[in-house]
Amino acid sequence: MAYENKPNTVLDSDAQRRLGRGKIEIKRIENTTNRQVTFCKRRNGLLKKAYELSVLCDAEVALIVFSNRGRLYEYSNNSSVRETIERYKKACADSSNNGSVSEATTQYYQQEAAKLRAQITTLQNSNRGYMAEGLSNMSIKELKGVETKLEKAISRIRSKKNELLFAEIEYMQKRELDLHNNNQLLRAKIAENERHQQSINAIAGGHGSYDIMQPTQPFHEARNYFQVNALQPNIHQYSRHDQISLQLV
Repeated sequence: MAYENKPNTVLDSDAQRRLGRGKIEIKRIENTTNRQVTFCKRRNGLLKKAYELSVLCDAEVALIVFSNRGRLYEYSNNSSVRETIERYKKACADSSNNGSVSEATTQYYQQEAAKLRAQITTLQNSNRGYMAEGLSNMSIKELKGVETKLEKAISRIRSKKNELLFAEIEYMQKRELDLHNNNQLLRAKIAENERHQQSINAIAGGHGSYDIMQPTQPFHEARNYFQVNALQPNIHQYSRHDQISLQLV
């Protein structure tokens, strides 16, 4: 019987180890050391669970933990916990009453309209001051402000006018230089054409004088005639028939 009871005792101890310590009562741990140890263990487990949830389910998770000593522990799979909090606030605002959202939108546009009306009024008053209208209702300080603005406006106008004039003068000077260069090129071309024409005329005149001096007879006849004349300087004493015969020799 003792042998039979021993395995049961072993089984009872194994079962007890598998069951663990059982449920722990959820309340504040009075012992400071035990409380700090439990905090560290469960904080790490909570951070691990948050990480696993963000990775497995592709969820945006942000975790903020303050210890009893005021130390901050945070985790976020996003770039920062602040962005997750802003998203949370926006989600809470979107999930609120539609009437409150529309009311907030209406209030926002009313405020913007009031700002725009104030700006329009200011611009109209400034415009009247520039046009010298309604000056009787202005104080000395306002009149000085209008005077200062007018002086600044006149200064800007003058500077802009001078800038435009300088730009126009520079453009005209450049244009004048271009026209001068073009004029020089045209003069050079004209002179070259005149020289070319003069050379052509000279060549043409030389050919003309040469043609006038050419005899009407063929070259070989003229050559023979010159030889005969050289031999017979007084050829006019012969008759026409003799002259012809002499030329044909």
